[in-house]
Amino acid sequence: MAAPFVASGPSGVAIRTRLKHPTPGDEKVLRLVGAHLGALASQDLKARCRDGLEHSGETWAARKRELTPLSSSRWAGSITKATHDQWALARRCQLAHIQNLEAGIRTIEDRLSRPIGHKGTKKTPGGYRSRREWHAKSRRLRVLQDRLAAARADREAGIVHVVRGGKRLARTRHHLDAAQLTESAWRRRWEAERWFLAADGESGKRYGNETIRVSPDGEVSIKLPAPLTYLANAPHGRYVLACRVAFAHRATEWADRVAANRALAYRIHLDTGRDRWYLTASWQLPPTPNLPIEAALANGVVGVDMNADHLAAWRLDVHGNPTGSPQRFFYDLTGTAPHRDAQIRHALTRLLQWARARGVQAIAVEDLDFAAEKTREKHGRKRRFRQLISGMPTAELRARLASMADRTGIAVIAVDPAYTSKWGAQHWQKPLTTKNRKTTRHDAAAVAIGRRAQGHPVRRRTAPPPQHRSDAVGHRTVQAGPGGLEREGARPRIPGPRTRSVGAGCGANAGNQNAQHRSGRSAEHETWQQDSLPLSL
Repeated sequence: MAAPFVASGPSGVAIRTRLKHPTPGDEKVLRLVGAHLGALASQDLKARCRDGLEHSGETWAARKRELTPLSSSRWAGSITKATHDQWALARRCQLAHIQNLEAGIRTIEDRLSRPIGHKGTKKTPGGYRSRREWHAKSRRLRVLQDRLAAARADREAGIVHVVRGGKRLARTRHHLDAAQLTESAWRRRWEAERWFLAADGESGKRYGNETIRVSPDGEVSIKLPAPLTYLANAPHGRYVLACRVAFAHRATEWADRVAANRALAYRIHLDTGRDRWYLTASWQLPPTPNLPIEAALANGVVGVDMNADHLAAWRLDVHGNPTGSPQRFFYDLTGTAPHRDAQIRHALTRLLQWARARGVQAIAVEDLDFAAEKTREKHGRKRRFRQLISGMPTAELRARLASMADRTGIAVIAVDPAYTSKWGAQHWQKPLTTKNRKTTRHDAAAVAIGRRAQGHPVRRRTAPPPQHRSDAVGHRTVQAGPGGLEREGARPRIPGPRTRSVGAGCGANAGNQNAQHRSGRSAEHETWQQDSLPLSL
């Protein structure tokens, strides 16, 4: 099993506020600038995809020189950087898609090679249930092999498939009735998603950004592209919005960076569903050394088990003993993405507040990754199970927890998730259940996670009696079964004489077992044989 480790903190910060009550003139300028820069970003992404693996610093500089007369040097730099990030993301997704296809092909080939109706084990699936299913999966195998060959060919050629605005939204155009959208509403949303109003920061410049500038008092001004300078209402081709902005979250940190002229990146976007404009500010955080795991565990730990609808937590002392009562922080992962994100943030906020009230400095969580478990071929019949693991936002939970715990000074310890639920239920659920408290399987798993973070064994077993290794004083309360691996069990019965000098089936009485075992035999049928005297007396 992998050793527990302290998870690293966030590398950046992003905060958002609303542009309240913009004037019609402000909205007109924002729409024109976003549409113009969005068209340039689309052209640049097309050129980057055309370059493929032949991309170099010279081609990057050539693309930036082409964009500069149509916008500005800083707008061109932001557009090309966003293009490179999008292309790199598409390459990573392409590799993940290839690995998923390879895993599905291996699973189908293994199951096709097994007899029909062959039962599998917990680790390996068995054969298919009927010849009809076997035939259908053999046809699907050919389809996956064709897809894998096409994906590999695209990757070797450096071809990626990217849609500015999102492939999902593009496909929604053909299913407007199911999405409950009109064509005009879809068109407004599509155009807003393809706009480009983002600018990278630059340290040493006024307020940390020359393109989209936000002053300490909340005044927002934009450097207009060259073709739209006629819309400027301020010197040097700038447009100042009539509305002011104010950040509620991390406002002090943002104000300190603005006052010190440190780099700040801004993005302006339109939420078409609410018809509201938002401004997002982001900046990088300097890397900080992680707290040693020994120091983090000085006051105990809170073990947390993540489930489909709640977080199960239990506090453990420095010796690994659960103290107090378990806590459950529920959330609802149905509905829209903002609703799910808000539910997770609310549950994590309550978890961190509860941990701080107990005086602990560390939270132990499982290092979960369901990337290999979501394949359709492994759990094809278990649709509800596939929906369950697909609906658990493990990556989002880890990112949110690391960011929010860093603000509260609590370390996050990631542990190996192997057998935490199984061993927790086996060794901790029943001992921790009382008349007034019903311990669930998830609560016991939280105890197992916390003990693993502290370096204690998860499997609970009492110490042997003080006299010797046998059960002279009494049978141990918790003892593993004889079939348990790496556990102390009963000594196996080996036939033959109980001596180390004579092997099984050898010796004077090897042929006549009645001399040693006379149960069930009458005296007249028994043959007595005198053993030879030992050579040494």
